[in-house]
Amino acid sequence: MTDWGGSTSPGASGGGRRRLAATRGQSRAARQPLERPAPLRQAVYDVIAEMIINRELQPGEHLVENELAAQLGVSRQPVREALQRLQSEGWVDLRPALGAFVHVPTEEEADQLLATRTLLETESARLAAKHVTDQHVERLHELQAAGEKALSDNDQAGLVAANAALHAYVVSMSGNKVLAELIAMVDRRVRWYYAPIAQSRGREAWDEHAALIEVIAGRNSRRAAELMRKHTERTRESYHQRRKEAAEREALA
Repeated sequence: MTDWGGSTSPGASGGGRRRLAATRGQSRAARQPLERPAPLRQAVYDVIAEMIINRELQPGEHLVENELAAQLGVSRQPVREALQRLQSEGWVDLRPALGAFVHVPTEEEADQLLATRTLLETESARLAAKHVTDQHVERLHELQAAGEKALSDNDQAGLVAANAALHAYVVSMSGNKVLAELIAMVDRRVRWYYAPIAQSRGREAWDEHAALIEVIAGRNSRRAAELMRKHTERTRESYHQRRKEAAEREALA
């Protein structure tokens, strides 16, 4: 017997259960086959993106598929797919009949992103000071030490990485997942803009970090927000100053 809910009673025959299961299976909509992951394509994308962020590939540089494929030890296909994805995300410009070029950020693009970063990270510092623990402070000092070492070693890539790590940790301390997601969206762009000024900001930036850590450790949320705002604004000003100086040198050349 079958009840009104469509289930079969314990006494239903095996054949009846099989017919019912088959009918249910036929009524389901067909699904698209699951796509298999493509780790090589993702790996090529990640490597090229990092080469752009670290300025190994300079803004405006022509990206030749054959050369990148040979450098990375892969075929042209994953390189082509990576460049198309990078183009859709604004890292690369694809020009008809000319090929792919690293995107050259405009003054307005940089200013808008760095201004947004200031707003987000100011709030993250305020919240971090409210939620700080002894373990947080210990980790902040470790990250500060890594930055100090990169500075003394004159290691630009290390400075960029250490700066990003320290700021990301402050964000994680905030406990605000939405804020963390928003900051993560701009993190790679910030590292891209920060790379050219990492060494010129140098000692000043890491002194500002040290002061920020002490204020966060003291649970002074208002002061932490103020210091983070000033810190990120100085980075923004330094970026624009460097661009201005570069434009002046180019005009004189």
